[in-house]
Amino acid sequence: MAEQSVIAAREPQRATSSPRIGVLALQGDVREHFAALEHAGAEPVSVRRRSELDAVDALVLPGGESTTISKLLEAFELLEPLRARLRDGMPAFGSCAGMILLASEVLDTRPDAQHLSGIDMTVRRNAFGRQVDSFETDLDFTGLDSPIRAVFIRAPWVERAGAGVEVLATVPSGPFAGRIVAARQGNVLATSFHPEVTGDLRVHDLFVGMVRATA
Repeated sequence: MAEQSVIAAREPQRATSSPRIGVLALQGDVREHFAALEHAGAEPVSVRRRSELDAVDALVLPGGESTTISKLLEAFELLEPLRARLRDGMPAFGSCAGMILLASEVLDTRPDAQHLSGIDMTVRRNAFGRQVDSFETDLDFTGLDSPIRAVFIRAPWVERAGAGVEVLATVPSGPFAGRIVAARQGNVLATSFHPEVTGDLRVHDLFVGMVRATA
């Protein structure tokens, strides 16, 4: 009976108009992602336990401190289950620290930090500098009909994107021109910046559309 319950929990939601999307609620800007997902027509739920992960159609990994989140994933026994769900095709979206966690290789991080290998890319932590070096800029973003305002806070960038990775946005000008700041591989999306804090929620709309397409 218990096995049947687990299997039932992992079946995708059939009400595709309102997919159940988890927000990893171990650390970081969880509340902002909740509001953005609700605006995009999803049903957001907190994920801190294996049973909660098993019950969602997709997962958002919020900004925060990537090494702290990776340690908490281990402490809450979520690291391997999350890796398994990503391998099975679960859609995921990571912003800032979430991008770092979704990478297959991370530079300038602690030796014991863990990552999820959701996207075949190499990411550099804090690539744009410290908190005082935070900045905003307008980005052309593949799939959006006009530029999006992007907020970078101790943000990473992508140094290498694998052959199967679609580059969605790069820094348009200045000393960081050409740096990759948004990418997608299959059902997994990642941004260096924080689309949840600007009021322009089209990236969340895009992600919810990806989830609906797989449900």
